[in-house]
Amino acid sequence: MESYEALVTTIALTMGVSWASGINLYAALLVLGLGGASGNIALPAELAVVQEPLVIAAAGFMYFIEFFADKTPGVDSSWDVLHTFIRIPAGAALAAGAVGDVTPALSIAAGIVGGGIAATSHATKTGTRLAINTSPEPVTNWTASILEDVMVIAGLWTALNHPWLFIVLAIGFLCLAAWLLPKLWRFIKLVFRKIGEFLGVLDKPAPSTESPIADSSVGSFAMDNLVDRGEATYSEPASATIEDRYSRLQRLKSLLDAGAITPEEYEKEKKRLLED
Repeated sequence: MESYEALVTTIALTMGVSWASGINLYAALLVLGLGGASGNIALPAELAVVQEPLVIAAAGFMYFIEFFADKTPGVDSSWDVLHTFIRIPAGAALAAGAVGDVTPALSIAAGIVGGGIAATSHATKTGTRLAINTSPEPVTNWTASILEDVMVIAGLWTALNHPWLFIVLAIGFLCLAAWLLPKLWRFIKLVFRKIGEFLGVLDKPAPSTESPIADSSVGSFAMDNLVDRGEATYSEPASATIEDRYSRLQRLKSLLDAGAITPEEYEKEKKRLLED
């Protein structure tokens, strides 16, 4: 029974340190370091180094910098991009150490899984914060940053004290991230495309002679959703020519390339245009 509980605790700690590293690495190191140094957390020997005074001081200094950088719109996204090369490897290393004294194969496997979890939480945070930064007011940015700090502390506490609960919550987070990340990716691509068009790096779409709703990327996408739900009808004008359909297909392709619509939506609308 004790070995079973130890296994569950190890799994929860492995998932916890990698998940927390992807959100706020320095806060995670501080929690583990201070908890281990004070005797409130029993760390595996492979993680005992994080409770050394020098490591705690370094983590505290970097957390102090991140505390302000992470609450400054624009700076936080640049900070997140830079830490793509720090949080994910650190999450993998902490996960490998969390499994304790095991075979090299198991340690490497834990590092691989931990790196994947850290990458998932990091990508979710980075994409969400980039979306929040499209809002001009800073309150949502501060709120999100403070909630992330609280999540890291509460998550590690749960992993150490209620491992089964944390494992269930972590699996739920991974499922949510798998659903959310593709949508965030399409949104980010659209934002960067708009920025590129504004700066003149990318060409703006050619003006269309159709109605404003059909000419707008967002409007066209919204109209497709209304048609799918049966809340609006969408019929092609009687005077439409082959050139009109070809122009619409080109515009649909540009929306697909920009990530504004999914491949399934593109194929569905393409089939409708060709059949009409």
